[in-house]
Amino acid sequence: MKKTIQFSKFFLPSAILSCALIAFGIAGYFTKGFTLGVDFKSGLIQEIKIVPTAFSLKWHGTTNAALSFNRDGIRIVLSGSGTESQAFPFPFSQYTTIGSLTRAMDEQLEDLEVILSSSVREDMPTQWLVFSSFGNPSLNDETPFIVYFFNPASPQIDISEVRTALAGINGVSVQNIGSIQNREFMIRSEDNEGLREASDQIIQALETFFGEGEIAVLRIDFVDQRFSALTVSSSLKLLSLTLLVILVYASIRFKPKFALGAVIGILHDGIIVVAFIVWSQMEFTTSIIAAILTILGYSINNTIVVFDRIRENRNIYPDNSFTEVLNISLTNVLGRTIITTVTTMLAISFLVVFVKGSMKDFAIALIVGMTSGVYTSLFIAPGFVSFMENVKRKKAAG
Repeated sequence: MKKTIQFSKFFLPSAILSCALIAFGIAGYFTKGFTLGVDFKSGLIQEIKIVPTAFSLKWHGTTNAALSFNRDGIRIVLSGSGTESQAFPFPFSQYTTIGSLTRAMDEQLEDLEVILSSSVREDMPTQWLVFSSFGNPSLNDETPFIVYFFNPASPQIDISEVRTALAGINGVSVQNIGSIQNREFMIRSEDNEGLREASDQIIQALETFFGEGEIAVLRIDFVDQRFSALTVSSSLKLLSLTLLVILVYASIRFKPKFALGAVIGILHDGIIVVAFIVWSQMEFTTSIIAAILTILGYSINNTIVVFDRIRENRNIYPDNSFTEVLNISLTNVLGRTIITTVTTMLAISFLVVFVKGSMKDFAIALIVGMTSGVYTSLFIAPGFVSFMENVKRKKAAG
């Protein structure tokens, strides 16, 4: 017969340990606080891509020249008083290389000066071109309009390098956008006054570090304090609603004491993860919110499996005490819990090793939360149910 592990002996020590960890987390919150990511701050938002210049354009004509672009090509429209508007389209499907594109623009528009960068090759595909939203689409002969290019084989730029470049600017936070190979970053400045000046300061600091003409601004936006506060409140409401739904579900499926044990368990896991985030000073972003919700789902799944086994074993062993049934049930599910947790963590560990930025933080938070979830489903949630059962038995005996 399989030996029954006496899990019940560890219920009280586990409760004491959890209380200490929660108190440690609360102390961290009041002493360190959250390191809020760009998702939860008001201010100026810039999405930038660190890429070299392909070519720049200057207009020396007397008419007005306006440039527009999209992923399909470039279009230059000439207009002015006493002249008819003329459009000169340069589709990428026709001009497949940067060399053919720039030669066509130079040939068709004699007042347009095209200045190729020394770092670009004429055989590079036009699909590599990147356009900044920061430049003036009205071409002139004083400020060149810069067109950038991104070679997919370019070396990666770590987010720590961007943070180093902006270290001299107060109230700036940085976050990766998409894959780290894309060299795209979201930068948020808390300076709500002088938005243009703040943007110029950020671009200047980046160009000083990475090189002049190496920063393409993909988007500039401003988020006020009301929207930032709405993001925070929406996240809290989402977490609260999740707990409420789980409480209702567990109450329908089990007795109220089991439902309370399940909710206490997932609250415990959420607090443990938040405590880890506070003390590690990991950026609190929407990715972390997603990680916490994932952890809550994983934890409740483990807990429901444990509670199902307890309910089954109460029918199988009607003469055993409730504590004995708990120990038998937890011993039964221990192997399944270890196998599912280890295999899931194995997949997540690859994210920790091979990715960076917010995705790596997401994976680390998942590992911490899953570890806590296993501990909770084996000791905290059953321990609470055992405590409630003992209180009920004492009241009945008294």
